[in-house]
Amino acid sequence: MTTKDKDKNIIDSIMYSYSTSANPLEEENKILREAISRLKDEIERFKAPPLMVCEIRDIIGETALIKIPNGNQFSVNISKECDKLKSGDIVLAEQKNLNIVKKLPITRKFNIQKFVIVEKPTISWSDIGGLDNQVREIQEVVELPLKKPQLFKKVGITPPKGVLLYGEPGTGKTLLAKAVAASTNSTFIEVVGSELVQKFIGEGAKIVKEIFEFARKKAPAIIFIDELDSLAAKRVEVGTSGEREVNRTFMQLLAELDGFEPLDNVKVIGATNRKDILDAAIIRPGRLDRLIHIPIPTKEARTDILKIHTKNMSLDSNISLNNMVERMENFSGAEIRAACTEAGYFAIRSDRTNITKEDFLKGIEKVKKEEMFEGKDYLGMFG
Repeated sequence: MTTKDKDKNIIDSIMYSYSTSANPLEEENKILREAISRLKDEIERFKAPPLMVCEIRDIIGETALIKIPNGNQFSVNISKECDKLKSGDIVLAEQKNLNIVKKLPITRKFNIQKFVIVEKPTISWSDIGGLDNQVREIQEVVELPLKKPQLFKKVGITPPKGVLLYGEPGTGKTLLAKAVAASTNSTFIEVVGSELVQKFIGEGAKIVKEIFEFARKKAPAIIFIDELDSLAAKRVEVGTSGEREVNRTFMQLLAELDGFEPLDNVKVIGATNRKDILDAAIIRPGRLDRLIHIPIPTKEARTDILKIHTKNMSLDSNISLNNMVERMENFSGAEIRAACTEAGYFAIRSDRTNITKEDFLKGIEKVKKEEMFEGKDYLGMFG
């Protein structure tokens, strides 16, 4: 009830007392005294100091070992009115002496949906062009163990737990991961490596643990870790608290990979543009031990990709795809798609539904200029 509603109720009570009471002033004074008392109680409540949210680490007799948000730990007293506590509970404590006042009925688990994208992809293998060898490899490593686990039991080998896709940006790493998830009808759980490194100590490791727990519940599932290099770069002398937190999160990821049961129906796919800076621990046998390079497409690959992106486009008959492919040298798959999209926009701006050769050439030139602006060619000028 809002303050406005409460005031209206007081006025209604006063008016009612005038009509029913023999002594209206006495009734009015009584109601006003009650209102003043309520307001005083509310003011005192607002003046009360805030309580700190802490985590119980251990119970030792009548005291508790708690961890406060900055990571420090203290042994404190427990209020007699407080519910029975156990390790892992979240409690409220006084800020001055940290005595535990109340147990909070909340879990310490994170809302995983904040850190990952969960979906059921619909991309098929036919939507991927120019990566025939890479498709075959990822089918052997991920698709076959999920579809035919009994085959590996009969042969007597353990399939890889995960795979690393590495190569230039826009070459189709995410597309491959989504396609294999769709072909196996798996839950696709996408997470960016940098999202796993959190502000407070220990949070990143907890998120990693809960992502893997979530994947097991949603199995068959594929965990796709993009920008893996932000989490699994080569370890150096650990100095700052931020570096220690990244290392702690990375160690939890390794522990989860090692903890998988053989032939489990959860697979891990990592993706990176910087394989050279990855820690050797993440790509050793038994973890992400199958490495698949996704290169910049060749001329034949660019032709396949262009055919896929133009199959639903209204193209003029004078457009030669081979001629367009020649002009797209060193384009990634994402850039080829961008050129097709830009060609469509040039047609729309001219109030047309068909795409001309000039539209396509303009689209290619625009993507090339964006490349130079981003430094792709500019840096090459200096070797």
